[in-house]
Amino acid sequence: MFYTREAVHLSSGTHYFFDMKKRIIVIGGGFAGLQFIKTLKPGMFDVVLIDRLNHHQFQPLFYQVATSQIEPTSISFPLRKIFQDRKDVTVRMADVLAAKPQNKSVMTTAGAFEYDFLVIATGGKTNYYGNSELGKHTLSLKSTYEAIRIRNVILENFENILNSGENADEGLLNLVVVGGGPTGVELSGAFAEIKRDILPKDFPGIDFSRLKIYLLEGGDHTLNTMSPLARRSSEKYLTGLGVDLRTGIFVRNYDGSTLELSNGELLKSKNVIWTAGITGNIIDGLSPEVITRAGRIKVDRTNRVTGYENIYAIGDIACMETPKYPKGHPQVANVAINQGKNLARNFTRMTKGRKLAEYEYRDLGSMATVGRNKAIVDLPLVSFHGYLAWYFWMFLHLMLILSVRNKLIIFINWAWNYITKNSSLRLILKVNS
Repeated sequence: MFYTREAVHLSSGTHYFFDMKKRIIVIGGGFAGLQFIKTLKPGMFDVVLIDRLNHHQFQPLFYQVATSQIEPTSISFPLRKIFQDRKDVTVRMADVLAAKPQNKSVMTTAGAFEYDFLVIATGGKTNYYGNSELGKHTLSLKSTYEAIRIRNVILENFENILNSGENADEGLLNLVVVGGGPTGVELSGAFAEIKRDILPKDFPGIDFSRLKIYLLEGGDHTLNTMSPLARRSSEKYLTGLGVDLRTGIFVRNYDGSTLELSNGELLKSKNVIWTAGITGNIIDGLSPEVITRAGRIKVDRTNRVTGYENIYAIGDIACMETPKYPKGHPQVANVAINQGKNLARNFTRMTKGRKLAEYEYRDLGSMATVGRNKAIVDLPLVSFHGYLAWYFWMFLHLMLILSVRNKLIIFINWAWNYITKNSSLRLILKVNS
């Protein structure tokens, strides 16, 4: 095993030496951090998992919480429950303030923690490209809390529209999603469907023909990183659902009521959801030289942070340059999961003095759903869309959900929504201060 020798000094002057397991601190309980710990051989190290939340979040389904299709508890998993049978794992809920590599410690709101090895798996956050006004006034979707906030804001706005009648503010009647990647496409399609099938039943006093859903994308197509079939199909599905799709359009500014677009157009909206970019959750204390312009940490092929012997970064926060990916790997769950697994296996190799395995990304494909019976799947050898892609998307996401109970709850919700075109989850949940 991987041990270090520590001495205990007694008042008699006698020195007793004990073999102590080395400590690994893992910052972040997302896909990367979770898979690293789960793959690590139990009992080999003392592991401390530090996260600002007490639960793991299943990010691919945030949009379904935001659009009232599933409950947040269905995709949230308490970290203490996940590791309750691992006596070598300690979970601490705290904000990380800074790393202190010179002292081999991490400063947090719960105090200082010393480590032998540090694994940074802090993931990403919304990128506003230096425009702080966008961050102030738009809604983002990077956590369960933000998904609930979107649900609250949108539902409250419908209540305001109903109360205002014909005098409803134009900004309330325009829902804008910025960013045509999978999250933006899925959100837009879901909102278009509930506008058509559900909201008229809840708010019969509102003329929903006045409600406009916009999707703004700076590139030439939606799903730009996917196949031509995916791009064409997603755009066809979205326009068929009534989404006003604008490609080649950037947002220059937003003041909370009016969007200024790159073509000079001014678009009124009080419902703007920003899904257009991602940047890393950087922690203080590392050398500025290892931080890329995109806010990621430079690592070698074993995920070791450049210039540090005992610090590693995995998942969205890590920038690993390879011949196939000279600008770093895509920030997707598959990369995070498998970098976590590879690093855990490398820690086992370290204890045995074996050569470490370099990480090599194997692209298993990508997918997105645009609504009921509408999805696109890109596999390495084939791409397909429609009913089959939609079933494939649902099956794969159910398999990735952690607990059997949650798989069952989500399946029941999906089945009920499919049969009835309705749900009972449109709750406005707020905590009064």
